[in-house]
Amino acid sequence: MRKMLLAALSRVLQGPAATTAAAAAGRTGAVSEASRVIVASRNYTDFANEATFEIKKCDLHRLEEGPSTTAVLTREEGLHYYKTMQTIRRMELKSDQLYKQKIIRGFCHLYDGQEACCVGLEVAIKPTDHVITAYRVHGFTYARGVPVRTILAELTGRKGGCAKGKGGSMHMYTKNFYGGNGIVGAQVPLGAGIALACKYFGKNEICLTLYGDGAANQGQIFETYNMAALWKLPCVFICENNRYGMGTSVERAAASTDYYKRGDFIPGLRVDGMDVLSVREATKFATEYCRAGKGPILMELQTYRYHGHSMSDPGISYRTREEIQEVRSKSDPITLLKDRMVNSNLASIEELKEIDVAVRKEIEEAAQFATTDPEPPLEELGHHIYFNEPPFEVRGPNQWIKYKSVS
Repeated sequence: MRKMLLAALSRVLQGPAATTAAAAAGRTGAVSEASRVIVASRNYTDFANEATFEIKKCDLHRLEEGPSTTAVLTREEGLHYYKTMQTIRRMELKSDQLYKQKIIRGFCHLYDGQEACCVGLEVAIKPTDHVITAYRVHGFTYARGVPVRTILAELTGRKGGCAKGKGGSMHMYTKNFYGGNGIVGAQVPLGAGIALACKYFGKNEICLTLYGDGAANQGQIFETYNMAALWKLPCVFICENNRYGMGTSVERAAASTDYYKRGDFIPGLRVDGMDVLSVREATKFATEYCRAGKGPILMELQTYRYHGHSMSDPGISYRTREEIQEVRSKSDPITLLKDRMVNSNLASIEELKEIDVAVRKEIEEAAQFATTDPEPPLEELGHHIYFNEPPFEVRGPNQWIKYKSVS
């Protein structure tokens, strides 16, 4: 067999005439195999190992210098970023489908369009660093290492979910990730508390504390800014400005939409949140600032959500379909990365299509698990209220009645 492959390979290298002769001799299978060997070899050896890109300059507040305006992307990094963002996009589209089928119930806030934010942030920090965010949480949960099937199972309220099926869309957690929080802006003082713990225990760790433009006017955020600056906490405050707080545009909600300046005495950056490389470089800059003991820093990520505020919002009563389509066509974070990689010879269109197919397969398998895994039994309703504590007995109006599942 080895001799046959080598002979076929020789004919392919000699030209089409030799290939035709081999086919006539009944060796087409060997020739086909050799051709695949050559194509595979070309696919993986002819690519560049890395490329350098110009990225948008950040607007600065109380900073003399900002992040670099160039970014180096390796082929390995690019493929990882692409697959991660594509997985988040497909996961959210599947969530949309499951919600419309009434398999996912309750609140559900989707993240498609904003994938460059969570991916760019995650690749610029360490696994030992900390992240806390608001209720648009699915992308961060995946970026922090939770499998798709576990996220979808949480959305469908199943035992295999990351919060045992009892948290749902807004409440997902994993190690060093303190979940999505449903009360607008309430996670910001919690994030400062996490940063205080990092400083108190002498760990060289930082906390990324995220909130949206809709929460940016909350008084508790400004109180937190003050405490974080006084105590020089290693906290990166991050406003994901997707231009609409629920159904209200930022221009109608805020006297100043320069969210990166809202910390006043805290330095700030305004970043292109649709570009994963811009987010990555800005996050590296911000985390180095915090780790140097200089105190907190503020980042505004200018991004856009494709879905409405939540699944109950069609998202087109306060903005036009044309606006959404324009952002999709000109600023889509996945398309931007894809074009960069193909044009700089870091990957081929065919290779990225193979990733797309693999991602779709993973999402379908995860959805199958999320719709067949059993729901948690009713008697576990009082479990996991406190860490490492006995479960509570949850009672109804009649305190002598205990409920149990009958299924």
